[in-house]
Amino acid sequence: MRQASKAALIAEAIWPGDAASRWLGMTLEEVRAGYARLSMRVTENMVNGQNVCHGGLIFALADSSFGYACNSHNQRALAAGASIDFLSPAVLGEVLVSECIENAKAGRRGIYDARVTNPKGETIALFRGESATVKGHWIE
Repeated sequence: MRQASKAALIAEAIWPGDAASRWLGMTLEEVRAGYARLSMRVTENMVNGQNVCHGGLIFALADSSFGYACNSHNQRALAAGASIDFLSPAVLGEVLVSECIENAKAGRRGIYDARVTNPKGETIALFRGESATVKGHWIE
């Protein structure tokens, strides 16, 4: 049996307290140092008046992947800022995937980019987050 990576152990420590991601039905698919991939099915509760997924929920998926990626080094980190560009709508029933990668890390700051895709692999949103580390670790 393959031993879990340190990043995976950190994700396992975070997940039980991540009520928001669990409430939105997200699935944590993969975590490694500086990287995370989460997925989320668009449900009836997630569509807006135009019958497409509410942008704030797409942002939440990208933000969650960012959170796992920037905490994967076992130094607690929070978002210092984030932005998103929506390129295409997501529709009811689609499973969206957000992959987040670390682009740069210096001192207490990190820059991370997430790409949210639909089941066809088409990019529907691009997210950039800036992290700031705070005191504490997830595992000893």
